[in-house]
Amino acid sequence: MGTDADPFAGLVGKAIARAVPGATGIANLKRLSGGANKETWSFDVRRDGAQGEDSLLPLVLRRAPRGVDVGRSNLLSLEREAAVVQAAAGAGLPAPRVRYVLQPDDGLGHGFFMDRIEGETLARRILRDEAFAAARPLLAGQCGAILARLHRLTASAVPGLRVAPILTELDNIRTLYRSYRHPHPVFALAFRWLAERAPAYAQTDLVLVHGDFRHGNLIIGPEGVRAVLDWEGAHIGDPMEDLAWISVNSWRFGNIDQPVGGFGQREDLFAGYEAAGGRKVDRDRVRFWEVYGTLRWGIGCMGMYATFASGADRSVERAAIGRRASETEIDLLALITGKGWA
Repeated sequence: MGTDADPFAGLVGKAIARAVPGATGIANLKRLSGGANKETWSFDVRRDGAQGEDSLLPLVLRRAPRGVDVGRSNLLSLEREAAVVQAAAGAGLPAPRVRYVLQPDDGLGHGFFMDRIEGETLARRILRDEAFAAARPLLAGQCGAILARLHRLTASAVPGLRVAPILTELDNIRTLYRSYRHPHPVFALAFRWLAERAPAYAQTDLVLVHGDFRHGNLIIGPEGVRAVLDWEGAHIGDPMEDLAWISVNSWRFGNIDQPVGGFGQREDLFAGYEAAGGRKVDRDRVRFWEVYGTLRWGIGCMGMYATFASGADRSVERAAIGRRASETEIDLLALITGKGWA
C-alpha cells in the first residue's frame, strides 16, 4: 500500500471497528481486479484474543467507484444489494454473509463489508484446469438447485425491488439500443422475433431473480459452487430468465457443445432445478429468454464500444468487448432458426 492509500486504509479500519466486535485493525488491504460497476477490496481483520488462523477474519469491501453511487435504473444501490444478499443467505443460498453496510459518517461512501470466500471465478480456469475436473460435471445441476431455492423467494423478501416482466425488459433494451444510433439488422430481427412472442410469455407469477447468474459471479471450488456474487441486477421477474442467462453462448467460452456455462447440458440444469423444488421448466420460455439474453448482451457490447469511442474509457478491454457484438448476431440467428437450441 502506498502513502496515498493509507488514509483509505484508516477509514476502512475505523469502519471495521464498528462492524466486527473485537476488531483491532486490518491487514493485507488490496484492490481486486474485475467488477465493471463496483470496486472490490480484499483485507483481513485482526481480532483481539483470537489465536492462529482465527486471529484474522477474511473480508471484502464492495464499494461504489470512489464511494460515489451515481445510480442506474437497472442496478440496485449498494444498500439495497446488501439487503438482497442478506435475504439470500438467510434463505440458505450460498451467498456471502454481510457484516456491515457503510454509513455516511464512515467517510467511505456507499458500500458494504462481507465475508471473503476462497475459490475461483475465472471461466478459463474453471473450464480447463485439472483442479476443477471433478466439479465440472456437477455444476449444471448445482446451479439449477441454487436457482430453484432463489426463485422460492417472492417480492416480499426484499420490498421495493424493480419489477421487470418481459414487456418492460424488452422496452428497456430497445430504448438503449436506439440511443446508440448504430443499426444492426440482426438485432432488429431479434427484436421483432421477441415482440411477436412476448405477449404469450407475459407472466404475473414473478419471483426474485439474480439477473446476472453466470461465470464471474460464481465462486467455484473443487467440489462445486461455493458462493453467488454480484446481486446488483436482482429484480422481480420471470424465473426462466435466470435459467436462460447462464446458457447464453457468450458465457460458454468456446465450449459451445455444453450450453450451460461451457460445463454442462440444459437437461442437467433443468433436472437440478426441478429436483430442488423449482417449478416445471418451460423449455420454449427458456429459449425465448435465451434469445432475449443474447440480444441484451449484444447491446451491452455496443455500449462498451460507445464508451470507448467517446473517449471516456480508451482501454483495450472496452474495445475488445465492443467488437463482440458481431458474435451475438451469429448466436441470435442460430437461436431464432433453432440451430442454436437443442
